[in-house]
Order: sequence, then C-alpha cells, then structure tokens
Amino acid sequence: MTETIQRPKEKLGLFQLTWPIFLEIFLFMLMGVADTFMLASVSDDAVSGVGTANQYIQIAILILGVVGSGASIVVSQYLGSRQYHEATKISALAVTLNICVGLIISIVFILTSDYLMKMMNLQGDVLEYASSYLIIVGGCIFLQAIMTSLAAIIRVHGWTQQTMYVSLGMNILHVVGNYILIFGNFGAPELGVQGAAISTVVSRLLAVFVFIWLFYQVLEVKVQLKTFFTFSKDYVRKILSIGIPSALEQIMYQVCQIVFLYYVTYLGTEALAARQYAVNISMFTYLFAMAIGMGTAIIVGRYVGAGEQDAAYKQLWGSVKAAMIFTLVMVAIVMIFREPLMDVFTDNPEVIRIGVSVLLLSILLETGRTMNITIINTLRATGDARFPVKIGFFSMICMSLPLGYLLVFVFDLGLVGVWLAIAADEWCRAIIVFFRWKSRKWERYALVPATSKK
Repeated sequence: MTETIQRPKEKLGLFQLTWPIFLEIFLFMLMGVADTFMLASVSDDAVSGVGTANQYIQIAILILGVVGSGASIVVSQYLGSRQYHEATKISALAVTLNICVGLIISIVFILTSDYLMKMMNLQGDVLEYASSYLIIVGGCIFLQAIMTSLAAIIRVHGWTQQTMYVSLGMNILHVVGNYILIFGNFGAPELGVQGAAISTVVSRLLAVFVFIWLFYQVLEVKVQLKTFFTFSKDYVRKILSIGIPSALEQIMYQVCQIVFLYYVTYLGTEALAARQYAVNISMFTYLFAMAIGMGTAIIVGRYVGAGEQDAAYKQLWGSVKAAMIFTLVMVAIVMIFREPLMDVFTDNPEVIRIGVSVLLLSILLETGRTMNITIINTLRATGDARFPVKIGFFSMICMSLPLGYLLVFVFDLGLVGVWLAIAADEWCRAIIVFFRWKSRKWERYALVPATSKK
C-alpha cells in the first residue's frame, strides 16, 4: 500500500448524500417493477413465481449485507477519526469476505432451487417459473456479493452520485434485456421468466466491472492486490460485530415476510398476485426513508468516529422529520390513486379488489416503517447493532407472526390481516427505538477507541 494520502473529503451534508441514494434505490426498485410489469404480460402465475423466488434472493442479499453494512460503518468511523490506512485495509478485507460468502450461496441455490420452491407450497406453472428464475439469478448471486461490498465502501466515502449513475446504467440495460429476452424481440428467443433472469444477471455483471474501477478511485490510501488477502482478526471482529446483528435483524424480517407469503398461498392465486403488485407499489412510499436512513448513517458514523456525539444526536431527529414528511406525501398519492395503480399491473377485477384493500392501510404501515428505517440504520452506525435484533425477535417473531395467523385464518381477514400484522410490528419497534435513541445509550458502542482518534 502506498503512503500517499489524498486530501480528506469535505464535510458531508444530508441532502448531498441522500438525493443520489434516493435515485439509486428508486432505480433498484424500478428494476423489480420492470420485471413484474413485463412478466404480467406473460401471466399472473409468472409474477407470483418470480415474486416468491425473490423472497429467497432478498434473504441472500441480506446475508451478503453482513460484510457490506458492517464494513461501511467501521470504515465510516475510521474516516471520521482520519485513520485512512485502516479504512483501506478494512475495505479490501470486506470485498474478499463477501466474494467467498457469495460463491457459497450461489452453489446452494443451484443445488436446492426446486426444493426451496416446493417448500413454499407452489405447484404447477408457478413452481416451474419460480424454480427456473431462482436457479439463474440465485446461482449468480456472487455478482451481487461483489456489488454489495464495493458499493457500500464507495458510498461511505461520499461518492453516492457515482453509485447512482451505475444503477442507472444497470437498470437501462436490464429493461432493454427484458424487452429483448422476455418477448423474443430483435430475433432473440422468447424466454419469458428465464429471459428476465438472464437480463438481471448480465446487467449485474457489467455493473461489477464499473464498481471495481470506482473502488480503486475512491480510497484515500490506494490498495494493493496483496491487501485483499491480508486478514486481520480485529478488523473481521469489528465488521461482524455490526454486520451479523444488522443482517440477523433484516433476515428475521424477511423470514416473517416468507411466512406471511406462505399464509397467502392458502388464500389463492389472486391474493398471491395482489400481494406482489401491492408490495411493488408500496416500495415507492418508503424509498426516501431508506435513502435518508443510509445518508444519516454515513454522517452519524463519521460524527461518532470524530467523537461528536451531540451532533450525531441532533442529526437523527432532523432526518426522521424529513423522512416522515416525504412518506406522508407518497402515502397520500398511493391511497388516492390506488385503483389506477393496480390497473397498471392487471385487469383481473379480483386481484385489483384485494390489492386496493391493502393499499388503503398504507397510512398505518408506512409511517411506522419510516421511523424504523431511519432510526435503526442510525443506531447501527453508532455501533449499537444488537439492540434492534433483540426487539426484532420479540416484535416480529413472537408477536407479528401469531397475530398474522389469527387475523388471516381465525378472523378471516385475508391479505388485509397480513398487512395489519406487519403494521403492528413496525409501530412496536418504532416506539422502542425512538426511546432508545433518546436515552443516548448508543454512545457507549463506538468502534474506534477514544485514545486512537486523531
């Protein structure tokens, strides 16, 4: 590693960080919506199959986030304390660890895709669509592993615009690939669901090459090849101390979503399709909260690394306010235009009726989710990553799953029962983390010792 250190980056502002992250998340969500919209032209069964397969893929992405999110927070605190050599070493280590994990998960998906889909009570065409999609996209999930670690490191250095541009290019390629391969345009074979999967993999592969180039550009201390193979127990411990609890909390959430999805399979194919369409629409109500949460985490991580706890405390409250305002605006739009939005995806009147009924609950669900996203992301950035796991186990596993079962099967509320159970969980956790931040107990969990801050 060379000793030349670039000039420290200027102080980062929330808006400066957030708007590119917002657009990047928007584009990422747009990729999922593009799949759903185009596959809706194939059949509702194709949408249901891909939606179910994506539940497993989302869990895999969260596992890959163990290293990515953990490294980004550790690097953020080291950047705040101006320890640039350590930040570069941790960045290289994160990339190596994630590639190893990604290859293992890819092999698991290739070997077990059909079994995993049968576990979800899928049958017939839905099962065939889901299995074929999972074996292609899941089998190449190692590409997402590389992207996750590289993008996290690039963002935490303040290069959020650059990662947004990569996402833009990836989405354009993906949509074009969908158009060609799903429908068989320009002389290509008509591959349907498999075409969407191949398009996803190709667009990710090309994005990986761009992220590698950006990674080498962004580091204050340039990395050498041997650094990728230099392991440090101390750095691994710090990465995993954040990454594992962070992933566990999110994995618990996704497991709950899979269980709720399992409940929905007993409600019929219309409810299954309606759930997928409603989820795609709902994502756009909380995407700004996700951007605010990620941007706030970068800023707060640097504040904590620099020992500026008061600034970190104040930053969170302003971020929550901004995220909540945007969410309320988006919720109002979704509730007003709920029927036309469902019409975009399907003309099945029963699917539309079910979807509209759950979109009406957006005001209850998304406000709690927004507070959770913003505060929990920030708690992790301070090093206080275990607390969200503890309350998540109680709220998600012990409360929302039994509540959902009662509402769906005992009180016969159908998909509405699932939405109400999720909303109850979001608000339970939101109230608890609100008081956690206010107590300032998170101040004791800084990853960079006070004696090493410069």
